[in-house]
This record gives sequence, C-alpha cells and structure tokens, in this order.
Amino acid sequence: MHIRQFSFNPFQVNTYILYDDTGECAIIDASCYEKHEKKQLADFIEEKQLKPVLQLFTHCHIDHMLGSRFVSKTYKLKPLTHKDSLPFLENSKEYGKAFGFDVEKPVLPEVFIDDGDILMFGKQELKVLHTPGHAAGSLCYYHESGNLVVVGDVLFQGSIGRTDLPTGDHDLLIKSILQKLMVLPGNTTVYSGHGPSTLIADERTANPYLTGIY
Repeated sequence: MHIRQFSFNPFQVNTYILYDDTGECAIIDASCYEKHEKKQLADFIEEKQLKPVLQLFTHCHIDHMLGSRFVSKTYKLKPLTHKDSLPFLENSKEYGKAFGFDVEKPVLPEVFIDDGDILMFGKQELKVLHTPGHAAGSLCYYHESGNLVVVGDVLFQGSIGRTDLPTGDHDLLIKSILQKLMVLPGNTTVYSGHGPSTLIADERTANPYLTGIY
C-alpha cells in the first residue's frame, strides 16, 4: 500500500490518500480549501488513475473538513465518521465564519463507523479505533500489514492534541492514546493531522505528555 500526504489550508492540515495497485483509494481528512488545493488533490488522483472509494474523517473540526463537499461531489462519496462528530458537520458553516472561512455545507454521512469496524478498499483493510479526547467522535485508522496509523489530532511528534476546544477532555485523550495507540507495535508509523510523522516507539519513550504514564 502507498500513502500520499498533502498539507492544505491556513491550518496546514494533513490530508492523506491511501491506495494500492488496484487503483482504489481512501481519502482521509479532505482539508483542501483553495481552488489550487482542490486541483492538486484531483490532479494526483487523475495522474495515478485512482478510484476513490472511501472518504473518511479522523474528526470533524472545521480545518479538517474544508474539502469534504468537493470530494463528495467530485467522486460521489458520502463521508464516513463517528456519530458523535455529526454536530461539527451540521454546524460547520457557523464554525467556519468564526475562523474566516466561507464553508460549503458538507454532504452529511448516511452511515456511521465505530471502534473495531473494518473498512475495505482495494486489497487493504483499515481498522477503526475510537479515540475521543481531542474532539468528540475522533477516530484513528490502523493499517496493520503496512505498520501505519492515521491519527488526526490525537497524537503528534512529541505532543498530543489540544483539549481546550468544545468536547475536549485531557484525561479522556490520554486514556485513548494509552489504550488504543500505545498498544500498537513500536515500529508503527504515526501519521498525524498536522506536522511530521513519528513512530509509536518514539512517542512511548520521548513524548513528554506520556513519559512516566506509559
């Protein structure tokens, strides 16, 4: 399996495309906002002759879903997310105004996913991990055979997600990280919602929010 990372919008959100040799792909956190960002995403999909079959959210804070409607309309894909994320989507236009974004109302999910669900694309399987704490409904996507996990804003290199936003809960976030992420193999690559990737083993030993706890 291959993974392609883009960094979009003023918040520099990482959008990921996961794909394999079948051409099917999953788009995680479609955050493209400007016209040229949407074109960059579409051009890559066309260049690689990919067929998007999954549109996924790690969570639905405004910066992570700015390109969701574009992906839904372009590729006829309704997004998948946890049911607790729905209020963020339903109120996205109002949230966007607070940050200076003119948000297109997203296409709402018709199906919700939860902890332990297995999502399929191509020859690949993604396991859904429910990891609230940064935001209600936060999800991570674990690809066991590829030794990688896409975590959104739950965990960063040397840091963790902020918990001072609505539905944030520091203790719950630490619990999610310890129970769902730190139990993964140490060589698992962590792809975060902002910034560089890291390894589970490195965060066990060097993350100041986790040392002394794990």
